[in-house]
Amino acid sequence: MVVMSVDGTAAHRDIIDLPDLVATAVAAATEAGFDNSCRPEHGRLLSVLAAGVRGGVIGETGTGCGVGLAWLAAGACQDVRLVSVENDSARFAVAQRVFAGDDRVTLLRGDWRELAAHGPFDLLVPDGGGQGKGAETPLDPAGWLTFGGTLVIDDFAPFTEWPARFLGEPDTARLHWLTHPAMLATEIRLAPDLSTVVARYVTAAGA
Repeated sequence: MVVMSVDGTAAHRDIIDLPDLVATAVAAATEAGFDNSCRPEHGRLLSVLAAGVRGGVIGETGTGCGVGLAWLAAGACQDVRLVSVENDSARFAVAQRVFAGDDRVTLLRGDWRELAAHGPFDLLVPDGGGQGKGAETPLDPAGWLTFGGTLVIDDFAPFTEWPARFLGEPDTARLHWLTHPAMLATEIRLAPDLSTVVARYVTAAGA
């Protein structure tokens, strides 16, 4: 089952130990009236995964107002580049203000597919396109990830049966990544109502 973090921004507001950049992004998202930020449970996971990248590139589709990207940046080392793309001009402008002082971060304004030119990525968070949810075609990890790179797909509800189903039908997006022949994938439960798929690209083309 797929869910959406419609209250993700609000879920941060009572947490007193947020990283400074995350707190700045949450305040900006709140002021902009943007509710669909990632939840803090997912943000903490992003920060941990970002800390595992050394001298590489982290990518994100769907910057929003920058909360998820701020979690990534909070965990990332100084030698890591972070690139995120947002197609909404107002949200893009908010994110620009949030990350104005972080020269590791590059923000793009446009379609999510434009991010591919800045890869391949050691860690990729396709939150605003490329997941394969709905009628969308999922991205091809061979064209986006370094060998051994990690892909993170959020906003699932923990499955209660296998194969996982959504509205009585196979949950095609989740099943695509969990059973992808080139990926080593698992689902991590972050809260009773929230889970995330984490997958590493382990089979290169021609292998």
